[in-house]
Amino acid sequence: MPESDQQPEIEPTEALLADMPLPSDAKTFFVGGIFVLASLTAAYVASEIVLPLIFAIMLNLVMQPVLRALERLRVPRPLGSIVLILVVFATIVGIGAAVSGPAEAWIAKLPDGIPRIEARLRFLAAPIHTLQTFLAAANNFGAAGPQRSAPGPLDGGAILSSVFAGTRSFAGGLFTTVMFLYFLLLAGDSFLRRLVEVLPRFASKRQAVDISQQIGLDISAYLLTITIMNALVGVATGLVMASTGVGDPVLWGTVAFILNYVPILGPAAAFFIFLFAGALTIPSTWQALLPPALYVAIHVIEGETATPMLLARRFTLNPVLVVVSFVFWFWLWGVPGAILSAPILATTKIVCDRIRPLAALGHILAG
Repeated sequence: MPESDQQPEIEPTEALLADMPLPSDAKTFFVGGIFVLASLTAAYVASEIVLPLIFAIMLNLVMQPVLRALERLRVPRPLGSIVLILVVFATIVGIGAAVSGPAEAWIAKLPDGIPRIEARLRFLAAPIHTLQTFLAAANNFGAAGPQRSAPGPLDGGAILSSVFAGTRSFAGGLFTTVMFLYFLLLAGDSFLRRLVEVLPRFASKRQAVDISQQIGLDISAYLLTITIMNALVGVATGLVMASTGVGDPVLWGTVAFILNYVPILGPAAAFFIFLFAGALTIPSTWQALLPPALYVAIHVIEGETATPMLLARRFTLNPVLVVVSFVFWFWLWGVPGAILSAPILATTKIVCDRIRPLAALGHILAG
């Protein structure tokens, strides 16, 4: 072939940039940055509204496949939405009632149990002391008047009072979440139809439908998969805690289920929780190490084998950004933000991957 007829080879970097065009106008970055900062400020100021809405959106995406299955069985959407919400509400109330008693009993054991744990696990004396110092500083942070001195940093009464003080806030947030969730389930794809109606060209309408449907399917698949896997981790952990003599399998299974939503740091916290629970319950020191060791085995099987195989490479996230997301959302919204940090990051990546101008950001978020 003559040299003039040969097509120049495109370098991998050039091909990547062609698929992920970057804005050429600097104003785009400034406007985008201002929009992000304004959104985060609104999320912080209006957290009592935004946080239940985010939870409702995530639950809506998880429930959409089930709701579509009910519609195929000729169940009306309003009735199906109510049934799903009642199932979720009954599950939350049932689990809360089941774990409240054991959790209160374990919290009451902490003041007397910590010295016994230090005596049995002397190799963890320095980390435990650091944890006590941190909890004492957190407990006294911002308090007016003299600092607490009589009760320890793990005072069971103080923990219980803080837990019950947040009950009213939790109940209000739960009601708001349920209200948002019902109308989101009821609306279905009405927002997509409204968006399609205002677009001027047929090609734009079809592209909007394709992108929105694919984003919804991908996010639903991701959230449903991690929820099922976390539930399996919780069941396996509960069986382990019951078989090793720690007891209260529902409590520990719930702890494992919730903390497994928090990547890296959640399982690490669960390991130390199960280590302390074993040391408080099991007489033999080496047998007390069995519950956390078995939990680590469960987590390795789930986190390193099963879940990556089910989610595939397109859902993997950059581990550095996972930790940054965890710290940021925990600072912004506390424990609920920590639980939502990974789903929010994964949702952002899925959306960016499907919208061409944002593909470069999706590439940065990938693992």
